[in-house]
Amino acid sequence: MSTSTPSRQFARMRSTGTQVTSRWNEFGSRARFYAATLSNIADAVVHYRSEVLRLIAQMGLGVGALAVVGGTVVIIGFLTMTTGAIIAVQGYNQLGSLGFEALTGFASAFFNTRFIIPSTIGVALAATIGAGATAQLGAMRINEEIDALEVIGIRSVTYLCSTRVVAGLVVVVPLYCVAMIMGFVSARLGTTLIYGQGAGVYDHYFNTFLNPTDLLWSLALTMVMTLEIMVIHTHYGYFASGGPAGVGEAVGRAVRTSMITTAVVEVMFSLAVYGQTGDFHLAG
Repeated sequence: MSTSTPSRQFARMRSTGTQVTSRWNEFGSRARFYAATLSNIADAVVHYRSEVLRLIAQMGLGVGALAVVGGTVVIIGFLTMTTGAIIAVQGYNQLGSLGFEALTGFASAFFNTRFIIPSTIGVALAATIGAGATAQLGAMRINEEIDALEVIGIRSVTYLCSTRVVAGLVVVVPLYCVAMIMGFVSARLGTTLIYGQGAGVYDHYFNTFLNPTDLLWSLALTMVMTLEIMVIHTHYGYFASGGPAGVGEAVGRAVRTSMITTAVVEVMFSLAVYGQTGDFHLAG
């Protein structure tokens, strides 16, 4: 009894040490892949321009059945249209219960710009462009196409991963513009047409509290989230294993990881930019 107890404790310690070592090695492998992907971006733009252009068209307009509905542009447009409508519904009703529903325009200018639109874009990118990249790379991995690229002298990380990061950063700029316009328009139409608030009242508070600097920070936040989404999804796709089931598992893990990371990035970015004062003054 006395001899078995130390042996069990040693076995548990050994198992814990093995798990810690495995997690540390995994962290190092991820960091090395991320560094290689980001450092080869310039190489991808110079040597694989045609692939970058193909990926930009594919990510923006979609392929196959997704192209019928307009691709990621239409998906993000509909998502942000619904979030803008929620601003109109919740903003008008909640502010109306306090007696100043006229500030619904402020709610749209403030919350859509800083928080709602960037987070909605992040979710949409993870579920469409990111998941598609993971599935594509995972299928290439299990079909040994990535190994074939290495054999013929093509740098697979640059050709497959860095190009997708560049394409994602390029595509997200017009997607951000579409999303912001749809969010603002749907909030305005919902407030003025459905609830009957005067357009002049809405526009006054909207224009008063819409800070152009916030739009630039919002775009910067969206691009940072796009960068982390693309590197996470390309990593899971590049190292997928286990056949078709393994690819599906890699897509699910990538979407979960990127959404969690996106939420953390948005919180930290918002605290860094708006945490001191927030540039918000309700009174004149």
